[in-house]
Amino acid sequence: MIERKQTRQVLVGDIPIGGGAPIPVQSMTTTKTHDLDATLREVERLEEAGCQIIRITVPDHKSATTLKEIKKRMTVPLVADIHFNFRMALEAVDAGADKIRINPGNIGKKDRVKAVLDKVKSAHLPIRIGVNAGSLEKDLIEKYGYPTPEAMVESARRHIRICKENDFDDIIVSLKASDVNLMMDTYRLFSKEFDYPLHLGVTEAGPTKSGSIKSAVGIGSLLSEGIGDTIRVSLTDDPVEEVHAGFEILKSLGLATRGVTIVACPTCGRLEVDLFKISREMEDKLKNIETPMSIALMGCAVNGPGEATHTDIGIAFGKGSGHLYYKGENRGKVKEEEAMDHLEKMIHEFEKEPTNGG
Repeated sequence: MIERKQTRQVLVGDIPIGGGAPIPVQSMTTTKTHDLDATLREVERLEEAGCQIIRITVPDHKSATTLKEIKKRMTVPLVADIHFNFRMALEAVDAGADKIRINPGNIGKKDRVKAVLDKVKSAHLPIRIGVNAGSLEKDLIEKYGYPTPEAMVESARRHIRICKENDFDDIIVSLKASDVNLMMDTYRLFSKEFDYPLHLGVTEAGPTKSGSIKSAVGIGSLLSEGIGDTIRVSLTDDPVEEVHAGFEILKSLGLATRGVTIVACPTCGRLEVDLFKISREMEDKLKNIETPMSIALMGCAVNGPGEATHTDIGIAFGKGSGHLYYKGENRGKVKEEEAMDHLEKMIHEFEKEPTNGG
């Protein structure tokens, strides 16, 4: 059981972040925000995948105007992504955003900062301070020579100080880097000094395969130490893949129960069926299932029956066929080509059971 660091709690819409609350998975749309139809389609796909908080960029007035209509049709909290234009933050609040992602020190004069923080505070919204190793303040780079954990924490400290000077303390913080070790060390250092809830992520992690591995190492290591209150896996791919990867990280640590956990043997010379094809097809079919369940796909009789009986649903293959298991009970033998259909039927049966969420 992971003992999580106790942080203060912040509400994003109806979702609590920090304070021991479950860890939400976030993602961000890739469309041009002013393209209403395209953005709504992506939002819908993210919601279907289980994304719990969605961030949308608001770079201009046209996007801010569209944001209001997008928000009306969303079922999860909306985070407005603001970088330098303080007016976009004000418009995003009016559009109904549930959180504003902005660095107070980046938006200019003190009266602009005060205007944004007053507006956000009056709407009872939080902000996320997002420190990124690739965009640290020039004076910090000059002071430290290059991005270091100390430089990144000092940047966060500056933004937090600005908020506190304006009597604003409803803050979530991220300290992202593309270098996994830098990212981990920075979050650890920050966590020693502050109790603000933390948004974890390895920024610009890369394509799906390598990016998921880097994110699993960085995000997973910190979560295993009890650090982190919400996560985003940043991939150069369909954002839906970010959501799936995020949940896999949480499930591997026992921090989420949503969806299917697949147990499958690594394959060897004893394999008598095309388990590669079967596991790929099953993973694809099960991506959007919400009911927590474990499924074993085993390729031979050595470890197969034991693993299959220890999961909710399983199949232990032999030569061209396999034995089906449901909650530990053997349900008979089926041919390899029939296995997928039988597994799907058992999955639907499991979903419908009242104790399993049906």
